[in-house]
Amino acid sequence: MPDVPVLFVAAVALVDVDGRVLLARRPLGKSMAGLWEFPGGKVQDGETPEVALIRELREELGIDVTEACLAPFTFASYPYDDFHLLMLLYVCRVWEGLVTACEGQELKWVRPRDMADFPMPPADVPLVAMLRDLL
Repeated sequence: MPDVPVLFVAAVALVDVDGRVLLARRPLGKSMAGLWEFPGGKVQDGETPEVALIRELREELGIDVTEACLAPFTFASYPYDDFHLLMLLYVCRVWEGLVTACEGQELKWVRPRDMADFPMPPADVPLVAMLRDLL
C-alpha cells in the first residue's frame, strides 16, 4: 500500500438524558456530504484529542465540555483512498449550554437502536453496534 497521510480525529457520542445520541449531517461542499457522523474533528498539531474535541464542540455545537466528562470509548482505523483515518470516539453525558448547529449542519438526536438507519461514513459504521451494546 502506498504511503498515505494519517488523519487523526477525535469524535464524541453525546448522550442526552433520554439515552439518545447526537448525529450531525455533513454539509454540502464537504467530502462525504449528506452522511451522518459523530460530532468532532481533526486533532491539530500540539493538541491532545481531548483538547481538540472540547474546541470542536464549542465551535460546532456551542457547548462547553470539560475533559473529565469525556470518557474514552473506542476507536476506528479506516483506509480511505487519500488518507488513513484514526478516529478516537469518546462518550459524553454532561455538558454546559444548548446544543446548537453553529455551522449550519443538520443535527438529530437518535435512539441507539435507530442509528443504523442513518447513512454514515464507512469508518463510523462499526461504532454504531458498539454504542448500541453500551447504551
